[in-house]
Amino acid sequence: MSYLIDVSGLDALIGVLSGQGFRVIGPVVRDDAICYDEIGSVADLPAGWTDEQEAGVYRLRRRDDLALFGYNVGPQAWKKFLFPASATLWRTEGTEPEAGPFAFLGVRSCELRAIAVQDRVFLGGAHQDQWYAARRDGAFLIAVNCGQAGGTCFCVSMSSGPRATEGFDLSLTELLDETGHRFVVEVGSGRGADVIRAVPGWRLAPTSDEELSITLSERVAGQMGRAMPSADLRDLLLDNFEHPRWDDVAARCLSCGNCTMVCPTCFCFSVEDTSTLSGDAVRERSWDSCFTLDHSYLHGGPVRASGKARYRQWMTHKLATWVDQFGTSGCIGCGRCITWCPVGIDITEEANAIAGESAIAGEAGNDA
Repeated sequence: MSYLIDVSGLDALIGVLSGQGFRVIGPVVRDDAICYDEIGSVADLPAGWTDEQEAGVYRLRRRDDLALFGYNVGPQAWKKFLFPASATLWRTEGTEPEAGPFAFLGVRSCELRAIAVQDRVFLGGAHQDQWYAARRDGAFLIAVNCGQAGGTCFCVSMSSGPRATEGFDLSLTELLDETGHRFVVEVGSGRGADVIRAVPGWRLAPTSDEELSITLSERVAGQMGRAMPSADLRDLLLDNFEHPRWDDVAARCLSCGNCTMVCPTCFCFSVEDTSTLSGDAVRERSWDSCFTLDHSYLHGGPVRASGKARYRQWMTHKLATWVDQFGTSGCIGCGRCITWCPVGIDITEEANAIAGESAIAGEAGNDA
């Protein structure tokens, strides 16, 4: 059973969540990009905006309609709120303000997977991260099914999209045609059902709109700009640790760390203690990157001293050893690392190159 609301109903939904004490976070236009920030109404959403993305390219442009979610993912991920770039872990005086609870509006299917991946990293082991747990606790997730695929998307080949199937409280599909501007709403939890029924003007979605929602997702699935190879990525990368492709990509990589900063699953961090002569002390945690030279520093020097070693570490961890650690891939196919790489390095291109060249080498060996 699905529900149907219009734009005023979506506005009321935001109001219901705010009234229940949630900090509602959604997409906004800021700094020439679609970012995530606190919103108070539908008026804050990026109506009529879309984005163009390719390797090393991101720009906003106007749509020919007033779609509220007619864009693909931008430079920010929801981990900005659950695992912020900088956070105070401890201080001698004073306390940090409470962060939530959060209500995230506009979470794409791939991003739901990313949140689940970070849940596994921070909450799934024997030692839970109390700061992440405090921010994650009670978060209300409203997914939005993609109405278009971006030029760098490859979620289909990672089985993470484009349609949300789990991990949400409510899921929206935006429909905008001659019939009107409306949203098909699917319920993913009991509290999701309670919230949507508190929205004035809801009604049951007609079968025609439910079918249109499914058709839209199927069309988007066929629009992917990229794809990972069909080979077992874990075995592929671990069996090709000395592949010449690593030298090729190292010649292009700037080791800037952009890919790790925009990645919704990367979780590396550093911890720094500072103190004053008066005795005050603060312990802060900040995002770090495996592309920085000091990240692998042990007594005597860094373990991964070359750009080749650092890129190989990032890609093989993301696609291979992450599986050994957490039982899942660390990549969700959002394409951010491709879009925001200054030199346009494409993780799917690198994986496909290794897969293709390895297959050719294998065939040559068999012929011999």
